[in-house]
Amino acid sequence: MKIGFIGLGIMGKPMAKNLMKAGHELVVFDVVQANVDDVVAAGAKSAASSKAVAEQCSLIITMLPNSPHVKTVVMGENGVLEGAKAGTVLIDMSSIAPLASQEINKACAAKGIKMIDAPVSGGEPKAVDGTLSIMVGGDKEIFEGVKEDILLKMGASAVYCGTIGAGNTTKLANQVVVACNIAACAEAFTLAKKAGVDPQLVFEAIKGGLAGSTVMNAKVPMMIDGNFKPGFKVDLHIKDLNNALETGHGVGSPLPLTAAVMEMLQTLHADGRGQEDHSSLANYYAKVSGTKIGK
Repeated sequence: MKIGFIGLGIMGKPMAKNLMKAGHELVVFDVVQANVDDVVAAGAKSAASSKAVAEQCSLIITMLPNSPHVKTVVMGENGVLEGAKAGTVLIDMSSIAPLASQEINKACAAKGIKMIDAPVSGGEPKAVDGTLSIMVGGDKEIFEGVKEDILLKMGASAVYCGTIGAGNTTKLANQVVVACNIAACAEAFTLAKKAGVDPQLVFEAIKGGLAGSTVMNAKVPMMIDGNFKPGFKVDLHIKDLNNALETGHGVGSPLPLTAAVMEMLQTLHADGRGQEDHSSLANYYAKVSGTKIGK
């Protein structure tokens, strides 16, 4: 299939490459030319704008940082809606506010374009190896039509969660759990270190028990190694928790733990650590405790 792919950042680039490995032809666009060049070198064709992508493809994937970026790419000047024909399918795989997904879907529907929201979880490592978890909202028939040949070429699972925006609501729930889990790990392993117990031994002892998790397995070794190279950046998690808090306020769902972790992430951002991995929450605890977990 000929697929348009807009947004070739830390996640989009490997996702696009996995689609090409599966045999799909890609037409791509990104505002960062180096990202475009990388994917073109792997076999894609480039386009000069989002509109130009839409003029060439009947299925378009967007993978962008936040709600305003998706609105601009889809609804703005030289955007997808200016180039797309009726019957085009838009799969927005960005993590954005559910209300934004509904707004964009309404604009798409007015031009006969069908949209699903399909945010992902797993960070760069799972984007690279094609094992992302994909959560989807929108028309179930559209979802079924793209699940096997497209979504599962980028992910290990793709689950239908409900009407448009449900995918992003599910992603917000995911990001709340991940943020609180990382913060809990940072807090617990700082306690161990301050109490004189080797964090590596604590990790080996508890990772197979009830406290163990995918988050712990992925992030605690980074904390111990003092390695905060981004798989998912602090600033992006701030964006997601902002969306979670806004959504929670809108529906009357209290999020006190999320708010607490948000303040920790904001402290990291203020300290110039916004581009580090969200495992850098260990550095928040190092700041307030005077003790580093690892190196």
